[in-house]
Amino acid sequence: MRERFGSAFGMTAGMVVVGLAGYGFISLSGYTLAPDDVVALTSFYLLLSIVGPGVFAGLEQETSRATSSWLVAGRPFGVVAKRALLLTGALTAIVLVVLLAASPLITDRALGGQWGLFAALAVGVVSSALAYLVRGLLGGRQRFSGYAASLGGEGLSRIALCGVAVLLGFRYSVVYGLVFALGLTLSALVGLLWLRARHDKDDKPLDAVPDDRADTVKDMARGLGLLVGATLGFQAVANIAPVVVNSRLTDDTNTAFAFASAFLMVRVPVLLFAAVQAMLMPALTQAVARGDLGMVRSTLARIGVALAAIGVPSFVGALLLGPWVVEFLFNTKVRLPGIVIALLAVSTVLLMITQVLLPALVAIGRHRVVTIGWTVGGIVLLAFVLLHPDPVWGAVWGQMASCSLVVAVMGLRLAAGLRRSGSAPAPPAPVTAA
Repeated sequence: MRERFGSAFGMTAGMVVVGLAGYGFISLSGYTLAPDDVVALTSFYLLLSIVGPGVFAGLEQETSRATSSWLVAGRPFGVVAKRALLLTGALTAIVLVVLLAASPLITDRALGGQWGLFAALAVGVVSSALAYLVRGLLGGRQRFSGYAASLGGEGLSRIALCGVAVLLGFRYSVVYGLVFALGLTLSALVGLLWLRARHDKDDKPLDAVPDDRADTVKDMARGLGLLVGATLGFQAVANIAPVVVNSRLTDDTNTAFAFASAFLMVRVPVLLFAAVQAMLMPALTQAVARGDLGMVRSTLARIGVALAAIGVPSFVGALLLGPWVVEFLFNTKVRLPGIVIALLAVSTVLLMITQVLLPALVAIGRHRVVTIGWTVGGIVLLAFVLLHPDPVWGAVWGQMASCSLVVAVMGLRLAAGLRRSGSAPAPPAPVTAA
C-alpha cells in the first residue's frame, strides 16, 4: 500500500510540475511578447498539445498495454520493446509528412506566418514520439517512479529554460516554442536512463498468466491505429477550440487571447489526471487477463464518485473567481463572463471521465469504441465552433455537447462490454470489433 501511494504521489507531483510549466509558459508570454506573438505562441502550444499527445499518447497506451500483457504471459521485455520502437518510427514519419503537407495552412492561419514556430512544432513532434514511447514502456513495466521522473524532467526543464529566456531578454516567440518542445526531449532522456537501469524495488510483481496468444507487430499496429484515432480525437476536442477561435478573431486578438487563457486554465486538471490514466492501464489489463472484472468495476466506481464530487465546486469556483484569476495570471486585456469559464470547467470534468473510461475499454479490447466516440465528438465540436455566429459561445457549447456525447457513447459500451466479458469463458483478445 505504501509503495502504491508513493507511486501515485510521484506521478501526481510530476504532472503538477508539467501543469505549472504550461501555466508559466503562457503566462510569461503574456507579460513578455507582443499581442500578435502571444496569440501565435498560444496556438503553437495548443497544436503541439493536439498533435503530440493526440498521436503519441495512443502509442504510450498501446505500448503499455502490450508490454503489460506480454510480461504477464512471462515473455521477454526486449521483444515487445523493439516492436514498439519500430511502430514509433513509422508513426513519426507519417505525422511529419502530414504536417509538411499542411504547413502553409497551419503557419498562415494558426501561427501568424511564423515558420520558425512551425519548425519548433516539428521538433516537438519528434520529441513527443520519444517521450511517449519511453513512458509506455515504463508504464507497462509498472516503473511509475521512472514515469514520474520523466514528467518531472519535462516540467522542470521548461520552467528553467523559460526563466533563462526571460532573464536574457528574449522577445522572440520562436525561442519560447523551441524551449517548450525540447522539454519533451529531456523527458525522454530521463525516462530512458530509468528504463535502462535496474530498479527492482520500483518494479511491481507481474502475476504470470499462461497465454499462448502473443501480440504480433500487426496486432500492435492495429491496436495502435485505433488508439491514435481515439487519442487524437480526445486532444482535438480538448484543445482545438481556442485555435479556431484565434483564427476567427484575427481582428480581436485581445478577446482571442483571453479565451485561450481561460481555456488553458480550466484544462490543467485533465493534464494532471493523465497520471491516473497511466496507472490504470496496466492494472486494468492485468485484472481482465485474470478474469477479475469485479476489481475493474469497483475501481471505476470509486474514481467516478470522486470525479462527480469535483464537478460542483469546479463550476462554482470558475463562475465566481475565474474571470479575475485569468486576468491576473495571464495579463489579459478582456474579462470574459464567469459563465463561459464555468461551462468550460464542466467540460473539463467530462473529459476527465473519458480518461477513466478509455483504459477500461482498451483493457477489454474495445479500442474501436473509443475511436468512434471521439470521431463523432470531434465532428459535433467542429460544427459548433465553425458555424456558430459567436466564436466564443460556439466553442463553449461545442465543448459541452461533444464531451457529453463521448461520455455517453463510451459509458454505455463499457457497461455492455463488461457484462459480455463477464459471461465469456475466456478473456477477450487484445483488439475486437465494437
